[in-house]
Amino acid sequence: MRTHILPVPRLDGPLPAPAAEPARGPRILFFSGGTALRGLSRRLIRHTHNSVHLVTPFDSGGSSAALRQAFAMPAPGDLRNRLMALAEGGPQIIELFATRFPKGADPAGLDAELAELATGTHPLTARVPEPLGGVVRHYLGVFLEHMPRGFDLRGASIGNLILTAGYLEAHRRFGPVVFTFAHLAGVRGTVLPTVEDDLHLAADLADGRTVIGQHLLTGKEAPPLTAPIRRLRLVADLEGRPAPPCAIGATVRRLIAGAALIVLPMGSFYTSIMANLLPRGVGRAVAANPCPKVFVPNLGHDPEALGLTPTTQTLLLDDALRADLPPGAAARTLDFVLAAPEHGVDPGPLAARGIAVCPAALVSPASAPLLDDALLAAALLRLAAPGEPSA
Repeated sequence: MRTHILPVPRLDGPLPAPAAEPARGPRILFFSGGTALRGLSRRLIRHTHNSVHLVTPFDSGGSSAALRQAFAMPAPGDLRNRLMALAEGGPQIIELFATRFPKGADPAGLDAELAELATGTHPLTARVPEPLGGVVRHYLGVFLEHMPRGFDLRGASIGNLILTAGYLEAHRRFGPVVFTFAHLAGVRGTVLPTVEDDLHLAADLADGRTVIGQHLLTGKEAPPLTAPIRRLRLVADLEGRPAPPCAIGATVRRLIAGAALIVLPMGSFYTSIMANLLPRGVGRAVAANPCPKVFVPNLGHDPEALGLTPTTQTLLLDDALRADLPPGAAARTLDFVLAAPEHGVDPGPLAARGIAVCPAALVSPASAPLLDDALLAAALLRLAAPGEPSA
């Protein structure tokens, strides 16, 4: 039995005012997908420009699916979503990145429209100010050069096309294109995929079935699962062939090591949170950082979490982190569950792991029954810098 090491902080008190110098704010690191933290991200940039977002690259649905099939690449969609959530640049680039080609359009007409976007004769790119406009046009031109004959642009996200072009031009790495747009679009934080491997998710279900592909697990593009997930794993392709070794790189290790707070936040439990813990090295890097590590469970309905309570979710996440450690290693993987009374977390099963319930008021009348982004941001800021003023 491991006793808890870190004292449970008190998170009550008034909401913190916006920081006078958010550029010097705490490094709060999130493992997540792309959409669940949009509101929280917008709140956090009032207090810190140093948040770190490691997002899953395994999406196999939406417009990312066509890009992955055409270029054998990780998914860019969650990366785009988080970059835009943290961007404080002009509205023109945010609008451009969020625009999708109509699903019912004529494919030939979309090819011509993409060419107009690349040359700057299209209104969407014509109004993007320089020097960002030139960068956007360059990457759209690169995508046109690499686009396979017959590639279907219907439903494609323009932001995803830009990120794909940057990925291909940088010898199949997202880092350079993300750095460029973060600088030019005023992205107030660091966003990277946890790994850049072209892999997919497979879930072994309690009824003996195996479901392959993230898009079949989330309940959005396919009917919700009717049996609980018993195991999530990485596979090489949508045929389910075994995945080659997959491990985090040096940059991600440094980001985890430098965090003042590590957060496993609300979101799709398996495809957004657990998926980020599958690559080798994640658990070891988390355990090696002495900062607090916290899980924030969902309060909304999550089709992936069939049969799971917040307490069992916490134990599963701790198991996933510990699976990366040497056998018998004594290390802190999770310290706290940040929980509102509405979560109903049972502290008993967590105590043997040294995981404590950190109580906080996280639901407001306006947000009920869901978490309030402002209250959650305040609680995380206090966890990242206990006893220090937030402004």
